[in-house]
Order: sequence, then C-alpha cells, then structure tokens
Amino acid sequence: MLYDLLIEPFVAFDFMRRALVGATALALSGGPVGVFLMLRRMSLTGDAMAHAILPGAAVGFLLYGLSLPAMTIGGLAAGFAVALAAGLVARTTALKEDAALAAFYLISLALGVTLVSLRGSNVDLLHVLFGTVLALDDATLLLVAGIATVTLGALALLYRPLVLECVDPGFLRSVSRAGAAAHLAFLALVVINLVGGFHALGTLLAVGMMMLPAASARFWSGDITVMIGVSTLVGMLSGAAGLILSYHTGLPAGPSIILVAGGAYIASLLVGPVDGLLWRLVPGRHLEA
Repeated sequence: MLYDLLIEPFVAFDFMRRALVGATALALSGGPVGVFLMLRRMSLTGDAMAHAILPGAAVGFLLYGLSLPAMTIGGLAAGFAVALAAGLVARTTALKEDAALAAFYLISLALGVTLVSLRGSNVDLLHVLFGTVLALDDATLLLVAGIATVTLGALALLYRPLVLECVDPGFLRSVSRAGAAAHLAFLALVVINLVGGFHALGTLLAVGMMMLPAASARFWSGDITVMIGVSTLVGMLSGAAGLILSYHTGLPAGPSIILVAGGAYIASLLVGPVDGLLWRLVPGRHLEA
C-alpha cells in the first residue's frame, strides 16, 4: 500500500523522476538562499526579484519561443537590470530600496504578461507564470543542477561575511570591506536561483521554494547552520510530497509543491520548539527563591 502510494509513481514514470530530481536541486540551492534572505529581512525582495525576471524571459519567448537558453539569458538580464536599477534609485533619491523594488516589480510583472500575451496562447502564459515541473527535459535539469552547484560553492566561500552581515553588519563594515561584494554576489545568487526556479515552477511560484522552507526552519532552531539544513530538508520533502499529491489527485504539480511547503510552514508555526504558537501555551518555570 505504501509502495503504491509513495514510491510507485517515481518507479513507473520517467517524468515523475525528472520532476523529483529538479525539485530536489531547487531545494538544495533555494533552501540556504532563502534562509539568508529571511535573516537579512529581504524576503519580499526575493518575491520582487522573482517577478522582475518575467519581462526578460518574455522577450526570449517572443523571439525564440519556449527556448531554454533564450528565456534563461533574458531572465538573468532582466533580474540583474532591476536589481541595479532599484539600488541606483535608492542611492540617488529619497525612495527606499524596498519601495523602488516594489515599483519595478509591478512594472515588470505587467510588462512580462503583456509581452507573452502578444504572441502566446493562454497555455503559454500559464507555462511562464506557473512552470511545467512535470515536463523538465535534460537541458533544464542540467541548468538547475548547475545552478545548485554554483550556489552551494559560492555560499561556502561567502558564508562568513553573509553570517556576519546578518548578525552584526556594523562590525563587518568596521573590520572588512567584503560586505558590499558579498551583498552583490548574494543578489546574483538570488537571481540565478529564481531563473532556475522559473523554468520548473514559473515566475509566480519560484520564490516559494526559497521562502516557505526557510520560514519553517526558523521555528525549529536559532542556529543558522541548523536552519539551512532544516530548510533544505523541508524543501526536498515538499517537492516529493507535492509531486505525489499531484499524481494521486490530478492537481497541478507546481502549486501542489508550494501548498505542501505552505502546510509545513503552518505546522512549524504551530508546533515548532522555537517560538511556536502551541509552545507559548505551555506555562514556563518560575524562578524559585
């Protein structure tokens, strides 16, 4: 019974195995990135950047159709352009970076949907917005795996300055000039991970594999290393469980994965040992004389 429910879909169907590999690669790279986004209070920045890649991907779609290289290059160019533009506006005007990102993200989302609609059908628009995790080919899997490899390698090199900037940015600025370079490199990692997630989950759901597992991990530990491990594990389990849910119910695979990750977040919010809601109901020990 358990074999038919949990294992048989991946044994019987190649597209399920491909989807599982893709979701696992996204969790391996998106989990750590999401933790640092959360700790740096940049969660909404990740969401804004996910929408920012849409116009570039849409231009690639207009020129070459559903071409992996064209949509990837277009998404990367648009993501980096929006990140640089928002930073420039924040540094040269009175507008804060979060407000600048919000403005650019709304413009990007509207522009991207309009561009796709000029040539594509509703099916193409749904592909761009919500992805096709059950239709990953070899090239897309190699891209996602390559992004995961680059991300993990880069985070290993940037780990100390990123942690210091989360804990005490003032101290990092006083002892090193690596903070600005680490910040820019981290933004680049966010963009490339969103582009990888875009091909599997679409522009609207790509950030979900970053932020929901990371938010869940926050309720299980206060240690950054442990949070990264928990976030990655939650992402991997959400990917597998979401695919199984989709297979047995007929629900769309991408939204099913994000719904499972959302369920993990709600469960962590309730029962997580670090400030979970139910733990607050347990009376604490009073100091004894």
